[in-house]
Amino acid sequence: MFAVLFAVLIGYLGHFVAADRQDMINNSYNSRQKLLLSQNSRGTVYSRDGDPLARTVTDQGQGEIREYPYASLFSHVVGYSTQGRMGVEALANYYLINSDISLKRKIANSKAGIKNPGDNVYTTLDVELQELADKQLGIYDGAIIVTEVSTGKILAMVSHPDFDPNEIDDIWDTLLQDEDSSVLLNRATQGHYPPGSTFKIVTALEYIRQNPDTYGDYSFRCSGQYLFGDSKISCYHGTSHGNVDFESSFAKSCNSSFANIGMSLDRDRFSDTLNGLLFDRDLPLQLSHAKSYVEMSPELSDADMMQTSIGQGRTEITPIHLNMITCAVANGGVLMEPYVIDRVESAEGSVIKSYEPKAYGRIMTEEEAEILRELMTAVVEKGTATRLSGQSYTAAGKTGSAEYNNVKGDSHAWFTGFAPAQDPEVCVTIIVEGAGSGGDYAVPMARRLFDGYFQEKGK
Repeated sequence: MFAVLFAVLIGYLGHFVAADRQDMINNSYNSRQKLLLSQNSRGTVYSRDGDPLARTVTDQGQGEIREYPYASLFSHVVGYSTQGRMGVEALANYYLINSDISLKRKIANSKAGIKNPGDNVYTTLDVELQELADKQLGIYDGAIIVTEVSTGKILAMVSHPDFDPNEIDDIWDTLLQDEDSSVLLNRATQGHYPPGSTFKIVTALEYIRQNPDTYGDYSFRCSGQYLFGDSKISCYHGTSHGNVDFESSFAKSCNSSFANIGMSLDRDRFSDTLNGLLFDRDLPLQLSHAKSYVEMSPELSDADMMQTSIGQGRTEITPIHLNMITCAVANGGVLMEPYVIDRVESAEGSVIKSYEPKAYGRIMTEEEAEILRELMTAVVEKGTATRLSGQSYTAAGKTGSAEYNNVKGDSHAWFTGFAPAQDPEVCVTIIVEGAGSGGDYAVPMARRLFDGYFQEKGK
């Protein structure tokens, strides 16, 4: 019995070391990190085009300093490696502190008293798109995410307010003392926001599922508000949309119509759909992220159900989650796992590890995705995102104006969408805190990002 237990223990330890060695070495209590850093210089993090985003340089006293050439531009997604770690610096720490150069070179470096160069990490990040996204967000707080539809590659990820990781040691104590500071929060993956009308993508999907043969027959007369019992929902700015069908309800983002749709839905079935769309669940994403939240059950009050149907109430979503749902619509219902590391190379150029696109799975049928794509195309052609129409490319999307307090008119501006509409390549999700209407603020930003993407592609 003891022999068997001993054999099992050895097997477990062997498996643990082989399968979980990265987590084991990355553990802050593991002193092996210091040993590796005494032997190796931390490797370089590159953009997809080979621009250094984080590198180790020596100061006048021959001490090593981690340098971030683009300062605050990649602060959240690339992160920092002192005072803890964040972003790619955390994800790829195991590789960055290890060196896979030849044994011959390691021996030569040891004799000369020279550190070995750490492995280098090549990301999926595009410098030009990152700069453009950062410029669009400007003085506003919020986040922008640009992803490749067919692969899940993260091309740009911006979060404001940002910080300069070159100064992280100097500002660390100040940030810790300021309880109201959220500078270190990556709003793209960890920010919780009411989705507003962008959630109508989800409500529309559920209505299609519960009415597969009759959803096209839907009609509603909007007077600017919807009453159910003692509860009332108003359209944005009290707009009366008149007679609307299912498509125009979505395109014009009619709150009254979608509250009416929400009240017709079976809540148990809706709960199943939300679970399938990864609400209240961890996302297939390696970057640190928060769970999105939505309350849905038979016990939900009518007032709460109406609010949930239009993305208000207690519903909260992260921008990366909304981007993933949008990408799935664009990709025929298949969700690709977002990723930011493309490959790891040794300092001698040999590939240590490559990251390939990976499908999480199908979260909606191809037919459902096609219907939603047509609805989102109508938003651009004749709805709340017409500022995206008339370009050299087609686009599809959904706007949102998400109220976040009891002050009338205070709302976050949302847009999530993709282009081209018929054969999607790139997906953009934008949240602009406190800006107001998604159509007025987020859509023009999205247009410039799509312009930048296709201009860069055409070079």
